Amino acid sequence: MAYRKLGRTNKHRKSMLSNLTKEVLNNGKIITTETRAKEVRKFVDKMISYAKDGSLVARRNALAFLRNDKETVKKLFDEIAPKYAKRAGGYTRILKLKERRGDDALMVVLELVEEDAE
Repeated sequence: MAYRKLGRTNKHRKSMLSNLTKEVLNNGKIITTETRAKEVRKFVDKMISYAKDGSLVARRNALAFLRNDKETVKKLFDEIAPKYAKRAGGYTRILKLKERRGDDALMVVLELVEEDAE
């Protein structure tokens, strides 16, 4: 699987992606750059897929990626996953905003999709 390096070392990148994923799961949305949002989207979708599975192995995989944040994993498995039980994928959306003033990086909102799939 190809991935973006995001100008970070391996440990820093994994930590950043984990933290951004936690924020999306806890708050429902984040404002970040487009490249970070596209990378984080993969991990948010993976975490929701783990939660829909609901097995002990899936819970442990989610805990490992989210750095043992038990409150976030509990919310993920108990509140977020049931909302997407009938949805086959596409749990997030990216909405574009203006460019950031300092470096003209395109800013976006990465948020969880709320409405049910028809």
